[in-house]
Amino acid sequence: MNTSNANRGPAERIRLERLQRGLSQENMADLLNLSTTAYGDIERGKTDLTLSRLTQIAEVLGVSPLALLSDEALPAQVIEPKTDELVSHELETLRLTVEKQQVELDKLRLEADYWKRKHDDRVAMEVLRSMGVEQKRERIGF
Repeated sequence: MNTSNANRGPAERIRLERLQRGLSQENMADLLNLSTTAYGDIERGKTDLTLSRLTQIAEVLGVSPLALLSDEALPAQVIEPKTDELVSHELETLRLTVEKQQVELDKLRLEADYWKRKHDDRVAMEVLRSMGVEQKRERIGF
């Protein structure tokens, strides 16, 4: 029996449960304290699941571990609501992501302003040169 096929069932169900909850692989990896690559390997069936890891994933998804192993759909009462701690962690993760993206956006704006000024200076120099105006170079103190 091929190991990757044996893990494909639970791996696929984990992926579907994650998608139903609107979580990205990065969100799941953060919640499980894994790298995104390691979590992606779980969903692709490249990693053998231990019982403790399966239980941890099931807790994050709010389902029983059996639901991730079984081919049959389990009754809806198996799904447990997210705990306040999990919701708080998700909110903090999202807040940090937004903050990180805002910092990156500010950096990009500064860089765009720098290149715009540099371009405008170069265009001004070309215009002056085409008009025959000679620019004096500043001495830098050598």
